[in-house]
Amino acid sequence: MPVISTKLRARLLDALAHPNRVRILEAIRSGHTCSCEIAPELDLEQSNLSRHMKILVDRGVLVPERDGVRINYRIADEDIFKLLDLTGELVRRNAERSILEEAGKPS
Repeated sequence: MPVISTKLRARLLDALAHPNRVRILEAIRSGHTCSCEIAPELDLEQSNLSRHMKILVDRGVLVPERDGVRINYRIADEDIFKLLDLTGELVRRNAERSILEEAGKPS
């Protein structure tokens, strides 16, 4: 696989590598599109939310759209939710495996 592809994939994954950014994407998935809705929903300060939104926009995950004074955000590619769902499934399976391994250890 070409090096540029590896770097671009790492850059995208890095954009998702913060719990608040994952929470932002989940909020948008559930229908919140404006930072004015997302901030209170996630209990984030506006400045903190703006910093995370900027990263998601810069990495091409979100697209801002101005509506008067309001800025709404949409997902650039809905497949990002497949990635989030897959990581959730991987985390669940790893947790189950860890529990089973712990249960099998002698006390």
